[in-house]
Parts: sequence; structure tokens; C-alpha cells
Amino acid sequence: MLRPAFAQDGVELSVKGFADSYHALRTESPGDWMSSRTRLRAEATLEKDGAGIFASANLVHNAVLKDLSGLQLREAYSFWGSEHWDIRAGKQIITWGVADGLRVTDVISPMDYTEFLAQDYDDIRIPVGALRVRYSRDKWSLDAVAVPVPEFFKIPMDAKNPWSVGNLSSFLGPEPAAKAVNMEYGARLSFFLSGVDFSLTALHTWNKMPEFRGNMYVYHRLGIFGGDVSIPLGKFVIRGEVADYLDDLDVNTANGLIGVDWYPGNDWNVSAQYNHNYRMSGSDRNSALATFRLSKALLGNTLTLSTFAYVDVSDGGIFNRFSADYAVSDQVHAVLGYDYFHADKGIFLLYAHNSEAWMKLKYSF
Repeated sequence: MLRPAFAQDGVELSVKGFADSYHALRTESPGDWMSSRTRLRAEATLEKDGAGIFASANLVHNAVLKDLSGLQLREAYSFWGSEHWDIRAGKQIITWGVADGLRVTDVISPMDYTEFLAQDYDDIRIPVGALRVRYSRDKWSLDAVAVPVPEFFKIPMDAKNPWSVGNLSSFLGPEPAAKAVNMEYGARLSFFLSGVDFSLTALHTWNKMPEFRGNMYVYHRLGIFGGDVSIPLGKFVIRGEVADYLDDLDVNTANGLIGVDWYPGNDWNVSAQYNHNYRMSGSDRNSALATFRLSKALLGNTLTLSTFAYVDVSDGGIFNRFSADYAVSDQVHAVLGYDYFHADKGIFLLYAHNSEAWMKLKYSF
């Protein structure tokens, strides 16, 4: 909860944050530490009459990847809001769409794959420096964004990192220069109607993960047109997203997702998604990825057991994160978990021997 730390003459300073410590040990030979980090996150908001600034930062000690130790600025933006307007300028995380852990129209903030998916999904989002303007009415809203200098996926190539993809530097093309012609911009028009929410999206952007074309990994322009929908049906919520990626290298892609969430009661939650990509030229035109989530709260909602799996439908690999989260108090959580990888080919092959047991302690303030 955001807590007022200071208030005078209409100016309010609020501070919140957490401290956590996460440690993971590989369960296969050589049984080494896959991760060992301790972090202090602080978030502060200074506000008066609907205008203000927000900043968040991490102070990190990383015992495995020592170069990542230190103070890391996360978000820092100014804002102004009224009944219908919300304007933000600065370094911020932007999320669009209705998918859970998959990217269809949610492509503005890239991902940090330094430790791949063996982190909370929100922790691997990379903030972007952007101007974001949102105008809202009761049944619709328009969200426009401009990113002068795009950010891109962080790809680990250090051999000391257990999550390294190898040294690709000699095959990796340069990121687009910080020029006005390379900026990103787009808009999302959303409607909130009785029994259905849906959005339409248009975005002039870049592929955030370089793609292998010819003999190099390259970045290229994308024009994205898409939309999303969410429909509650009793104890179910049906979700969907579609997008057409118009590639300036003439390899256009259609991307579609269907998902269902089920809330049967007694603190059960079941969710499944299927995401299909179709390339309109070249070989290997079809690829598919699915997810499955199951969670159950026990002991008066103090213990939550959950599993979340990515399934490489195309090549048969899997990544599954099991966890048991015990709330010692409202502020203190102790979590034990196991990350299981299996693949003979495909996107998880590189991590086929990275299965790990992990623990996390977290104190929120």
C-alpha cells in the first residue's frame, strides 16, 4: 500500500517498496548456483493537485552476475491527471493487450532475458522513455504513445551467465540509432461495453528481438495493426488478441491468441492460452506457444500453490514454474519453487539442463 510520508500545503509525498532475496540452485550436474540476488526496491510519488513525479529504483547485490550489482533506476516520469486526461512523460513501463505472459500487441516495453523467464514476469519488463497521453470517457478511452528512443530486448551473451545464449556479437547487427526518424509511435482505442471490452491498436515500431536474416541478426521496422477482446461469461473470462505485423523486410506475420480464465470458486483459478504465429513467406511458416496456469489458495488464503507452464507446441519443449507462497504476515512472504525445463529442440533447448530449485523471501513496506 502507498503510504503518505509527508503532506503539507497540498503537496503529498508517498513511499512504498519491498526487499527480497532470491536464490536458485541447478538440480542437474554441476549443481551450481543459477541465481543469487538480494534487492531493495523503493518507489516514491510526489504529487499536488493531480500533477507530480514518480520514481522507482532497485539497489541490488547479485552474487552470480556481479556486474548487475548496484543502483538501478527503473521508472522516472512526470504526470498530470484530471477527470478525463492522464499524461505521463519519462521512463515508464507500458503494457497493452489482454494476454498473460505472451506478447501480441504488448510490444512497446521489451523484455530483459538476463535470467530468461526464471523471474517474475513484471520484473523482466524494460521501461521506455516515452510520452503517453490517455483520454478517457465512461465507455471508451484513447491511449497515444510516442517513444523517441526505442529500447530492445536484453540478450545475455556472457559465458559466466548460466542463461547465456552464447556470444553472438559478430552476427548481431547494430540497434537503430537515436534519431527522430527511428522513433516509435502508436495508439490504442478501447471500448468498455456491457458484457464485452475490446480495443483496436496501431503501432509503428521495431522488432525488439533481432531476427536472423541472411547471415546476421537484424532489427527492422514493423507496422502493427491489431486488437484485443475480453468477454466475461459467468465463471469464465474469454480473452483474445490478433495482430498483423507488417515487416519492412517483406516477411509479414499474422499473430493470434485465444485464452480462457476459469474461476470455479473455493479459491481455485485456472487459465489457458494458445498463441499462433503464421509467416506469410519463407520456410517454417507456423509456430505456436501455449500457456497453462493453475492456482489454489489454502489455509485462509495464507498459502497459495501455483503452477505456470509455457509449452512449445511446435517443437515439444516446456518450461514450468511451480511455487508455494506462504504469507507469514501481510508484509512478509516466504516462497519455495521449482523451475522445470525439458526440450529436445525448439525455443527451450538452450535451457534444457537449467531446471532449478529456488527460494525467495520478501518484505513489503
